[in-house]
Amino acid sequence: MISNTADYALRAIVFLADNAGEAHTTEEIARATKVPVGYLAKIMQNLARHRLVASQRGLHGGFTLVRDPKELTIYDVVQAVDPIARIDRCPLQLEGHGTDLCPLHRTVDEALARVEEIFRRTTIHEMIHQPGAKRPLCSYPSEEAGPVASA
Repeated sequence: MISNTADYALRAIVFLADNAGEAHTTEEIARATKVPVGYLAKIMQNLARHRLVASQRGLHGGFTLVRDPKELTIYDVVQAVDPIARIDRCPLQLEGHGTDLCPLHRTVDEALARVEEIFRRTTIHEMIHQPGAKRPLCSYPSEEAGPVASA
């Protein structure tokens, strides 16, 4: 339902949220999130343009999360890199359809609306700290996360 770009961006954001206060290079993030480094570099630039992450050059440089994970939603991240494209007009540009969607496209748009709603109400913090759930990127826990059950 989401693109690789959105998935990779979410992985990077989760990693940075889980390692708050620490700057990480694109290479470190790519290794931890299993994302191709070249592709991730472009995603990180895009996230920086949307002010979700900050980049710092130099010896202790890298990327850090700008927004508080308790306020940053999945929707914010996805919209920054590959926005959800709702269907408000006939995608086939059929005469007479216009904004009166056929059952197929209306159903697809309704599904997109539900995904959008869930993404809007789910914060990065909630994803990382779901009680009893496996943590995202669970082979890379933060220091305070403690032991993580194996998959």
